Amino acid sequence: MEHKEVFLTNDAVIFGILMILLALIFKTSALKTPFWKKFYTYIPVILLSYFLPSLLNTFGLVDAEASQLYFVASRFLLPACLVLLTLSIDLKEIFKLGPKALIMFFAATIGVIVGGPLAILIMSYISPDAVGGIGPDAVWRGMSTIAGSWIGGGANQAAMYEVFKPSDELYSVSITVDVIVAEIWMAILLLGIGRKEQINKFFKADNSSIATLRDKMEAYSLSIAKIPNVTDLMMILGIGFGITGLAHAGADWIAPAIANGMPELSKFSLDSKFFWIIVLATTFGIAVSFTKLREYEGAGASKIGTVFIFILVATIGMKMDVLAIFENPGFFAVGLIWMAFHAIIMIVAARLSHAPFFFLAVGSKANIGGAASAPVLAAAFHPSLAPVGVLLAVMGYALGTYGAWLCGLLMQIAAQN
Repeated sequence: MEHKEVFLTNDAVIFGILMILLALIFKTSALKTPFWKKFYTYIPVILLSYFLPSLLNTFGLVDAEASQLYFVASRFLLPACLVLLTLSIDLKEIFKLGPKALIMFFAATIGVIVGGPLAILIMSYISPDAVGGIGPDAVWRGMSTIAGSWIGGGANQAAMYEVFKPSDELYSVSITVDVIVAEIWMAILLLGIGRKEQINKFFKADNSSIATLRDKMEAYSLSIAKIPNVTDLMMILGIGFGITGLAHAGADWIAPAIANGMPELSKFSLDSKFFWIIVLATTFGIAVSFTKLREYEGAGASKIGTVFIFILVATIGMKMDVLAIFENPGFFAVGLIWMAFHAIIMIVAARLSHAPFFFLAVGSKANIGGAASAPVLAAAFHPSLAPVGVLLAVMGYALGTYGAWLCGLLMQIAAQN
């Protein structure tokens, strides 16, 4: 694959810039001056952590596709942070959250499956060329790969690429639409966190179970809090990265075994190594939470996990080109209409089930973003809530290919009418 000419090609330099940006964001967010207090009232820290790195790609300073930073962050830091964030979790309290989390998760899946063909139907009346094309250049083929990403993740997207075989050029445009439209929705959800009380009031939602989980985790952290020494920090990193290594080892064995011995399970992405890395890291992290190692939360385990999350966020943001939307306005319009249907179904489901905004946001991102985004968004509510996002995202990976395949077939029918 050819890569564009860029100003910065050294990942060490790019990583240094990302860390400086994150440091400046957190430093200014901690200032008590009226300007910065008002600024961060409307612009969440995590949203800025996405947007500022995206400018590096938008203005051609870096080539995000050539950089290995996202790969390292998603394969090393993400599983490690999942371990550290689940280290002190109270699994019984998570189960007490009730069925509304699952209701909102499946509403999000239905929103993607139904929204795709409806978006094509609408655009076929407004601008038929935007949803036209024949053979490998048929727009619906490219959109099927977006469905894979929006019901699961990258592995599901790659599976749809193999199933429906869009042209490479169309696939490239689809990825751009996928990333930017998904990040616009992410920005809206993050802005909603600052208004969650008003939103919950509109949904007539009972937020008590989530507040109880958050308060219990905070109380536990305070009860074991200590000033960490070097040994504590090394133990925390040893737990996080040691289990990450174990998860990779397990994934290296399980994924090929399923691909070779039970290929029919590939439609559920069960032959994806990344899927198993996330599942095993989360499982081992929960297992460790039943041991005395959970007391390392008092030395800052979740804080280190949160640092890893924000590094991951910065590398995700670096992949986004905010000007690309002007290059393919028709295709982006389809994506925006599609996301609008998803959002409407989520809002209606939350209103009918009286689900709190937390379940709407995390249920949506467990589909649209998967394990790389759902725990990030959940942690934006509170770090102790990240495992809820992880558990739902794992379901998204398992169902993503099947749901996207169905959505692809419906979009094909819609495009032919």
